[in-house]
Amino acid sequence: MSPLDRKLLRDLWRIKGQALAIGMVIAVGVMMLVMMTGLVASLGETREAYYQRYRLADAFVPVKRAPERLASQLAQISGVAAVETRVTGRALIDLPDQSLPVQAQALSLPERRRPALNDIYLTHGRFPALGRTEEIVLLQSFAKAHDLLPGDTLAATMNGSRRQFKITGLAQSPEFLYVTAPGELVPDDARFGVIWMHRSGLAAAYDLEGAFNEALLGLTRGANVEAILDHGDRLMAPYGGSGGYPLADQFSNRFISEEISGLAAASKGVPPIFLAVAAFLLYIVISRMVQAEREEIGLMKAFGYTNFEVGSHYFKLILAIALGGALIGCLAGIASGRAMVGIYSLYFKFPFLVFRLDPASFVTGVTVSVVSASAGGLLVLWQVFALTPASAMRPPAPPDYSRARGLGKTLAALLDQPSRMVLRRLTRQPVRMAGAMIGIACGMGLSVAMITIYAGFDRTIDLTFSVVDRSDVSVSFTQPVSDKALFELRRIVGVSRAEPVRHVPVVLRNGVHSYRSAITGMPQDPVLNRALDEKTAAIDMPKSGVVLSSVLAEILHIRAGEMLTIEVREGRQPVLQIPVASVAQALLGAPAYMDLTALNQVLREPRRVTGAYLTIDAARADAIYETLQDMPTVAGVSLKEEAREAFMVVMNTGAGAMRYVMGAIAFVITFGIVYNAARIAYAERTRDLASLRVIGFSRGEAAFVLLGELAVVTLIALPVGALLGYYLSFGIAAGFSTDLYQIPAVFDPVSYGQAMLVVLTAAVVSGWLVKRDLDRSDLIDALKTRE
Repeated sequence: MSPLDRKLLRDLWRIKGQALAIGMVIAVGVMMLVMMTGLVASLGETREAYYQRYRLADAFVPVKRAPERLASQLAQISGVAAVETRVTGRALIDLPDQSLPVQAQALSLPERRRPALNDIYLTHGRFPALGRTEEIVLLQSFAKAHDLLPGDTLAATMNGSRRQFKITGLAQSPEFLYVTAPGELVPDDARFGVIWMHRSGLAAAYDLEGAFNEALLGLTRGANVEAILDHGDRLMAPYGGSGGYPLADQFSNRFISEEISGLAAASKGVPPIFLAVAAFLLYIVISRMVQAEREEIGLMKAFGYTNFEVGSHYFKLILAIALGGALIGCLAGIASGRAMVGIYSLYFKFPFLVFRLDPASFVTGVTVSVVSASAGGLLVLWQVFALTPASAMRPPAPPDYSRARGLGKTLAALLDQPSRMVLRRLTRQPVRMAGAMIGIACGMGLSVAMITIYAGFDRTIDLTFSVVDRSDVSVSFTQPVSDKALFELRRIVGVSRAEPVRHVPVVLRNGVHSYRSAITGMPQDPVLNRALDEKTAAIDMPKSGVVLSSVLAEILHIRAGEMLTIEVREGRQPVLQIPVASVAQALLGAPAYMDLTALNQVLREPRRVTGAYLTIDAARADAIYETLQDMPTVAGVSLKEEAREAFMVVMNTGAGAMRYVMGAIAFVITFGIVYNAARIAYAERTRDLASLRVIGFSRGEAAFVLLGELAVVTLIALPVGALLGYYLSFGIAAGFSTDLYQIPAVFDPVSYGQAMLVVLTAAVVSGWLVKRDLDRSDLIDALKTRE
């Protein structure tokens, strides 16, 4: 081993604390890269394999009632490779341990064969026997939530008729990776089920013998989806077609696609932040090491070492830290990726999900970490090349502080000697102090942003279920019905208020931008379910025009006052041109609102509703639920408290759980930055502090000279970090927001106080660690020259 390599090992051991802190920052960046790219590959490849193996349809064409002969005409459309027709319907499942019926979707299975499209994966039991219309297969996640097994019986109401079924098997389906009740956004395994049964039995239940109400299309590679759907819509129009849509707009697939896209974007945007911080820290460490080792560099060059050999010595130090951090990051990325896969397995209903390592992420992580670390160190190496042996071995000229103009005497009267030493250090090296301050402020800003996001998640829940939705129960009807149904609801003993609502499926278009959604018709002055503006004040429904949520307005690139094209997907399916009246704040979904009367007028269907929001007497809840269950027009009943609990589960798993990982990482980085600042200051002043001890300073006074500097820099960094965190929180909130929920970035004094506490805790712990080393230091060894 060469002398320079032995010096390298000694230097690494001497700065082991700083090297470990910088290496951990690099490790965090690489860990996030490996974990996120692995999750993207795992989710994406598992989804594609699942879709292909069970032949998920490429397009869906719903219709009210179409004769079976239309299947052959659909198959003749250019680009269509396979067609599967089926019967679907909404159902209510009665469970003995629950007073409220549970919504379900019933789907037909072919009698004598497996489905050509949208096949199911049988996890337990068997398929229904031929001719046994009372046998069903149940969605596995729903069955587990209610402890149902093959052989159990189940009561369900279909098309107003109550029937008894026998469960023969449990299944999963690629169509239901993300399971929600119709019209809802929040999944809950216990609140929504899927029933598969033979087509003959289901067709009889919904009066669809010899007909179907949904066609599934499998398309050839490169087929024009829009053209095929247009052709299919024209065929289905005479039979009540409500407009076909591609797989990309299928709710379950759309949600998992957004999750994968979000992870892919985060894998490209988040790791560079940590690696940039690491490069900044390495720049500070190596630059100060070079300045402190001027004489050693001069001696090495005087003994014949070339600029390249000396520069390579310091560059090896950079590589050792970077590669060590990258290796730890790769291992941590594998472990965290496997842990997150377990969460996603609960979140999405895959039959299996194994964390897949992406070799490219390891190469990219190591390469990027080395390059970013090298960028921080290479900026310093020019100092090594610029030093000649003569100038390097000559100590630098001391700075001239003779022009203080009496300031020194004034400070001497106000401050003691250690305090003046701290102040001189701050004022005579402003660039170094500014660098340390900026580093700590960055850690403070990241902590502020993450704690603000925690508060944003809580605010989303509070606003959605306390301010926006002030009802107790929501009721949905099987189809648009007369508003006289509200009188029936109000007559139920225990119902204190019933507020109408109408949901109309639509496709919203603004030029090339479109979004498949629904318009919610609300009364003029809604009380139980309201639209809010940016200041969380209620928006009264305008008598004309549509109110868009802010996220929907952003998707459509439209502003208030502009015209919006609305393609209605039910009834006569008119195409409307309606102005945007205003933009509302929505934290759950991407809704669009209209005045209920105005909506019914443009649809030419006066006095129609599809549901209602109720406030009820909790003491009479069971009787109310029983009455609602017996009403033939009621398709489903949802409790707000159950929806709130399900929403909290969603936000604490999947992408929502990532905020806890990010919060932990923010603390690690904050501590790393503060600890580095303390260690660098100690490394620079080891000899000075030893000299102070020799001339009579106590350990406490010597520590005050060192840690007083850290305290002042930390206190100055707090307001700067708070400002950085304020703006950073908007970017992170946007990254966590999805079509399912939006996370607001709001000023929360508690969040800033908690972030300051994190930074101050990191400063106290770092100061204690440095003081411990200072107390243990050997004065004679510290005063020696290392050459």
